[in-house]
Amino acid sequence: MARRQEFLPYALPLIEDDDIAGVVDSLKSDWITKGPKTLEFEKEFAAYVGAKHAVAVNSCTAALHLALVAAGIGPGDEVITTPFTFAASANVIIHTGATPVFADIDPITMNIDAEQIKAKLTSRTKAIVPVHIAGHPCDMDGILALARQHNLFVLEDAAHAVYTQYKGRMIGSISNATAFSFYATKNLVTGEGGMVTTDDPGLADKIRVLSLHGMSRNAWNRYTASGSWFYEILYPGYKYNMTDIQAALGLSQLAKLERLQAVRRGIAAQYNEAFGNMPELEIPVELDYARHAWHLYVLKLNLAKLKTDRNQFIEELKAEKIGTSVHFIPVHLHPYYRDTFGYQPGDFPRAAETFERILSLPLYPRMSDQDRLDVIEAVKRVAERSRS
Repeated sequence: MARRQEFLPYALPLIEDDDIAGVVDSLKSDWITKGPKTLEFEKEFAAYVGAKHAVAVNSCTAALHLALVAAGIGPGDEVITTPFTFAASANVIIHTGATPVFADIDPITMNIDAEQIKAKLTSRTKAIVPVHIAGHPCDMDGILALARQHNLFVLEDAAHAVYTQYKGRMIGSISNATAFSFYATKNLVTGEGGMVTTDDPGLADKIRVLSLHGMSRNAWNRYTASGSWFYEILYPGYKYNMTDIQAALGLSQLAKLERLQAVRRGIAAQYNEAFGNMPELEIPVELDYARHAWHLYVLKLNLAKLKTDRNQFIEELKAEKIGTSVHFIPVHLHPYYRDTFGYQPGDFPRAAETFERILSLPLYPRMSDQDRLDVIEAVKRVAERSRS
């Protein structure tokens, strides 16, 4: 089979004519910042995930931060999360003045382990931030049982989990609050953007106010005929709102999300079939309770059967014109967290060991049939050359 000549990027967004038309419609309207399309996107997204309320913001990081602040998390509190995530999951805890406490992962799903959470509970623990890595849901029953027992706020980091289900329930409808990402590489894209969902009307109202400078609830429309120039600052809030330009893209993407997800699932199934019987490789799981969003396809290398390491494996795939990534460098290995909290790699051995043997393969709806075959053939060639 002929080798690939052009480099295949690790991830590319799929922007179609309807997406462009929606954005152009916003640009031609009277609203380009937060306006009616943002409110419509909130309503449609809440309905999609089965939540009573949704607040659109400018990133998942903002969504996480706002939810913690609105829940009253602050100095002296501890919030338990996973070290196996992007740093934003922990950074926002520090932004509130609270202390992030890490609990190690289940090595099968790579998600935070409820038993490890239990071991980290103290009298200062006020919240848990589970992260649904790659789009596979965490063991929410175990986490929610701990939360009920200890009166803890549960904020799901669902940056990877648009479309994910846990035991038939949509992620976004289960816990006190859930934060989603619509970043350019995500399953639903708005360029930059995020959403908080909750069934708590008081929490939703406070998040909404905090997201726009702490101004009174309806101050966003003060320049319309139905609005008022008068507003009050209720909290020292933030500038975290979504714009109608972003929301217009979000609405068109949401309308075709099921179709795009079917493509993602097809690619993942093709990879699983190709790599499932190769002893050098370990394919991702989708446990019985899960509907995987397949935001990422995380391949694990069986290093005992290879004469190379993960980094070299990635370099050889790059030479084959295949882009990859790594999700994630565990947070406790980064200089700030290592130096501030004195973490060592062995403090969370499952996360550290998993990190050493993972890579993420291209998985996105823009991939052609040939792109998929090129990835499969390249991975097979590199694995065969690297066999010990």
